[in-house]
Amino acid sequence: MNQMNAMLAQWCLVCRLVLLGLVALGTGLSATAWAAHGLGMGYEPKYQAGFQHFEYVNPSAPKGGTLKLSANGSFDKLNPFTLRGRPAVGMGYSGNGFVFAEYGLLFDSLTTSSEDEPFSRYGLLAKDILLAADKLSVTFVLQPHAKFSNGKPVLAEDVKYSFDTLMSKAASPVFRSYWVDIKEAVVVSDRVIRFDFKRQNSELHMVIGQLPIFSKDWVLSNKAKTFDQLATEKPITSGPYMIDKVDFGKSISYKRRADYWAVDLPVRKGMFNFDEVSYQYYLDKLGEEEALKVGELDALEEGSISSWVRKYKGKRFDSGELIKSEISHNRATGMQALVVNLRREKFQSIEVREALELAFDFDWLNQRIFYGRRARTLSYFQNSHDLSAQKTISEDEQQLINGLKHKEALLAQLGKSNPDLVRPAATNADPQKLRQNLIRAQNLLRQAGWNFKDGILKNAAGEAFNIEMDIVDRSSEIVLNQYVRNLKKIGINLNLRLRDASLIKKRLDDFDFDMTINMLGGSSSPGNELYDDFSSKSANEKGSQNLSGLQDKVVDELIEKIVSSPDRKSIAAGARLLDRYLLSLRLGAPMYAGKQYFIAHKNHLQKPAKLPEHMLAGSWLLTMWWAK
Repeated sequence: MNQMNAMLAQWCLVCRLVLLGLVALGTGLSATAWAAHGLGMGYEPKYQAGFQHFEYVNPSAPKGGTLKLSANGSFDKLNPFTLRGRPAVGMGYSGNGFVFAEYGLLFDSLTTSSEDEPFSRYGLLAKDILLAADKLSVTFVLQPHAKFSNGKPVLAEDVKYSFDTLMSKAASPVFRSYWVDIKEAVVVSDRVIRFDFKRQNSELHMVIGQLPIFSKDWVLSNKAKTFDQLATEKPITSGPYMIDKVDFGKSISYKRRADYWAVDLPVRKGMFNFDEVSYQYYLDKLGEEEALKVGELDALEEGSISSWVRKYKGKRFDSGELIKSEISHNRATGMQALVVNLRREKFQSIEVREALELAFDFDWLNQRIFYGRRARTLSYFQNSHDLSAQKTISEDEQQLINGLKHKEALLAQLGKSNPDLVRPAATNADPQKLRQNLIRAQNLLRQAGWNFKDGILKNAAGEAFNIEMDIVDRSSEIVLNQYVRNLKKIGINLNLRLRDASLIKKRLDDFDFDMTINMLGGSSSPGNELYDDFSSKSANEKGSQNLSGLQDKVVDELIEKIVSSPDRKSIAAGARLLDRYLLSLRLGAPMYAGKQYFIAHKNHLQKPAKLPEHMLAGSWLLTMWWAK
């Protein structure tokens, strides 16, 4: 019987490839186009054709129940793709950091990822993926039974409309930066869409699969409004949930679609199990913590280790009604840093930026505040060992350097920094070592034209060195107060201002800030997102992730090399070199990375036994847990 099933599977695969060949001919692709159910970036994808489900899910997880979660601050729109305003949590793309549709509840994408591989894509709305032999286009064949929440089928024209809209000025500039090398989307037939590329790009056929798909009716049915004016109109969704109730700024709830078309697909088996997911908004973290303790929330991810250790106690924890779960992970975390705005003249000196870095004492924080549970951020690709810069330049990196147009500029910059000193200065929580760092910082500031007199640092014009920084809640003060004290010792006044999250977002979008906490890099398979993070073009694009305003010809060239790399080995070499160079520029003070997730939850919530290596805690809770 097993042999017969294997023979049938092989025969079905042959028939499918013949059909795909006909599709290829019909789309203008070469008949030798590469057809696949899934793709891996520089490696063979883990899950082969015909797989039943991802290994880390429970395929028998029951459907039903509710999941009550929390959010901080407020929201004012139901369109997550535009620049202005703050979307409700749970929708997917957040507008500040590229969070794709697959981590939201409303919008499915053409393909989806697995969370136990660095970067693989498997068909979701797309049944099949056909990459042209010349790698200048990719064609997606849509699922015949895929439909929107209004009952209409998901067609190629909806895919094209989604792409064209997100690439227009009506959407956030992040999308235009990410898919900059895509020339156009072409409707081949009702359920076949082709994307033509401007040039060869090793990952473009994969990253366009992340395109979130919405119905054109969502926009066109509101004839009086353009896409960027849609704010309160509920989206017509392609994903597993739709919006149920909304109280703007206060709460939102999503209900699982009874007609969700993908519930039995291998990439959705055992996932999105709750009938309802709701979010209640709180002004600060204290409100969220108290809501959990009195039973208003089902789960809460805690970011403050101090709060985790000291506050998550009480009768509900003692009785076992509430459970504390510390979940270790190996996820690439990227560079969390206190980034400065290079558009401000006082931050343009690399000596100033190094001085600001020397004043941040991670070791003291980790010992006194974090109970030893944090790791110092040492790389823009933290936790990705083949992507992080090492002490010595590898052969692969040297070959890359030799072929660079801006080789001399790169070597000159790296020559200014001892490789061992590119890393953040450690103190081991020793006051004497911190004092040495602060003395070095004062010397660097003096070189940059800033002199310490009567407790104040001033430049030649007599201007004091002041820094303003917006924070969204008081928990940030606990972490930053020590940094404020250290800067004060060298004459710099760091003023922390508590502001509403929406106002902070607007100021960051407009680049109206001195210093902010930002997360950069972090992909386990770096590529097109680097344009938005670091390229010169994105430096003046309002809403981009290039908050520092970095404009550097070496960085631009290295991004191009990484994006055009043919395999994992060359991607890794380019990433290590970019990492080394970015560290030498000292764009901000590297902070810390988490080694585990801290999640408190009610005991009726169940989770799979096997954890995906590259999981994101928020998506894991939404997609893979279930109610007992």
